[in-house]
Amino acid sequence: MYLSRSSKIYRIGFISTRFKGTDGVSLETMKWRHVLEKMGYECFFFSGLSDWDPDKSMVVEEAFFAHPLIQDIQDRCFGTIVRGEGLTGEIQAIRFRLKRALYEFVETFSIDLLITENALTIPMHIPLGLAITEFIAETGLPTIAHHHDFSWERQRFSVNCVEDYLSMAFPPRLNSISHVVINSEGRRQLSYRCGLSSIVIPNVFDFDTQPPAMDKYAKSMRKDLGVADDELLLLQPTRIIDRKGIEHAIELASRLKDKKAKLLISHQERDEGSDYYNRTMDYAGLLGVEVIVRPDIIGAERGKTEEGAKKYSLWDCYLNADFVTYPSTYEGFGNAFLEAVWFKKPILVNRYSIFQQDIEPADFDVVVMENYVTPEIVDTVRAILDSPDAVEVMTAKNFELGHHFFSYSLLEQRLHQVMMNFGQL
Repeated sequence: MYLSRSSKIYRIGFISTRFKGTDGVSLETMKWRHVLEKMGYECFFFSGLSDWDPDKSMVVEEAFFAHPLIQDIQDRCFGTIVRGEGLTGEIQAIRFRLKRALYEFVETFSIDLLITENALTIPMHIPLGLAITEFIAETGLPTIAHHHDFSWERQRFSVNCVEDYLSMAFPPRLNSISHVVINSEGRRQLSYRCGLSSIVIPNVFDFDTQPPAMDKYAKSMRKDLGVADDELLLLQPTRIIDRKGIEHAIELASRLKDKKAKLLISHQERDEGSDYYNRTMDYAGLLGVEVIVRPDIIGAERGKTEEGAKKYSLWDCYLNADFVTYPSTYEGFGNAFLEAVWFKKPILVNRYSIFQQDIEPADFDVVVMENYVTPEIVDTVRAILDSPDAVEVMTAKNFELGHHFFSYSLLEQRLHQVMMNFGQL
């Protein structure tokens, strides 16, 4: 028995391929969870990989996009335009199993409303998207489709043999779904390409709290990374994938050799293969830049390695950084940008399209680049690093702008607006 739009919603079920680590979708989902629980809702989670509360989670291994069966299917879906009968059968078999699991999830936790996190947006897991779409169509369960990255934003999905599936489920056109996008361009494209209306809820951060201060635990991180006190630590707080533009951060480090610059990349995930990682490391070697990637001692949270050594968190990376690089060529919004603003760190950012449309108008005081590093940019970065008082003024201004435009209070207001679509006043 499922709810109509006028029924009261108490229990919310989130669906994604994973709820683990520090990827953007997991981080943003955690923020939504925090605000929704504050609003009085109880939240539960369905995924293929999770390190979240097991008492409120259902983990089905085949729902993870990196599951061997799923990776094999995905590899055969893209780069060709003809789909064999065998591939169709494999997709449908997994779709059926995942749909059964979704029924079990909703019944086990008495879910009143679903929130899909990118699972109906980017076709990283076609059987899961089909399973969710069919489940919603069969039950009419109220659903918020939270879209982070659409298929048309990624070149690798343009040639495929699953256009029928993409049209059906990425995203689906069902009356019980309310669509949420993270930027204004996503809203325009969703309307133009699919005829679907949506509301924009940008990525947010908890600007009502102050960032943690440097403590004894974090203070040893630079030494453990091999960074001396007189060396400059640049932080690239992203995964190692080509749209992050990490080669520009490497070039900046190379041009700051007089400051003994080293580049720390916080995230080790290579969700899109190792080619870009290898290219990045080769490029750093050519320019003589030391790039630090240490998944052995950097994780989602503080802890201990198997050998008993300290394991540091992403927050420790920010605490120890002198400067943050964010030279992405494309972003759905910019989680790492908001994190750097919260930690009151000076930032270099490439003027990717969403930054220009949805972030830059707020007038943040950052170093901006237009697709490549110039001598003028290097001089500006060097001047900032040589002026601690200017950094303090700059970062304090940015923090206040973040609080005004991208705080949890904005998220709560927008979620109230979405819930009104389901009669939740």
